[in-house]
Amino acid sequence: MRTVRKRRDNETTQKSALGFKENEPQQRRPHFHCDLWLCLTLQNWILDFGRPIVMLLTPLEWFPLNKPSAGDYFHMAYNIITPFIMLKLIERSRRALPRSAVYLCIITFVMGASIHLVGDSINHRLILSGYQLNLSVRKNPIMKNLKPATLIDSFELLYYYDEYLGHLMWYIPFFAILFLYFTGCFTRLREHRRLPVSGRLLLGPSAIYYWYLVTEGQITQIFLVTFLSMVVTVLYQYRKGLSLDSNGLFLFCSFSTTVLLVVLWVVYLWNDPVLRNRYPGFLYVPEPWSYYILYVKRSN
Repeated sequence: MRTVRKRRDNETTQKSALGFKENEPQQRRPHFHCDLWLCLTLQNWILDFGRPIVMLLTPLEWFPLNKPSAGDYFHMAYNIITPFIMLKLIERSRRALPRSAVYLCIITFVMGASIHLVGDSINHRLILSGYQLNLSVRKNPIMKNLKPATLIDSFELLYYYDEYLGHLMWYIPFFAILFLYFTGCFTRLREHRRLPVSGRLLLGPSAIYYWYLVTEGQITQIFLVTFLSMVVTVLYQYRKGLSLDSNGLFLFCSFSTTVLLVVLWVVYLWNDPVLRNRYPGFLYVPEPWSYYILYVKRSN
């Protein structure tokens, strides 16, 4: 009996260490994970949103075109810090989450973000050479003079890895992990249903970053599927007498505000003929950097 009990205790300890627990009490943890949400928001703004800005501001002689740029180092740091924070977030989930799904999401996320790192690094060097983001690869003036002409196919392949495959392998697991965590953010306790002041302060920066992620990453479909899945989960749990806790409320409010910001952005640029031609299709969501290069940079 002692051997069996000891073995069960060891298994429980191992699950707790990995963040996959069954009935572990939550009273000893701060209910709103302000430290993790703050770290995630800061590194998203600095390492992801700030990455292209740093590349544009740093002198070219500091980072030659045949070497990694300052933005590339930001991207490398993002690829390490983000999965670590998300694993820590999963550890604090109120319910046990499937380990295989979490591991698969993290591995795919790192691989996709790394693919995007290479593509985005070369894309930045093309911009310095006159590449226009508001035009497709074949319609760019610098591509029309390439010899042999088959080189354009190689750049289109690079664009596919950067803007499509890299984005899908990056953002699908990113939102999948957030949704998996969200499924455990429900409680019956009323005192856990309030969003603290720290959460309210982080709500705006978080929502604005997700707006940038959705528009610049061209992942409107992925984001909407995740948000609608959250809505369905909330309705399902509500019928069982459960409501969102403070962490779930923070995520849900951030995504709801993001939806509003995306709608306002699309309405603002709805009749723009140039961007309409660049982003055809049913889901017309222009990229902020294309708008910046097309209007703000040229006006200066």
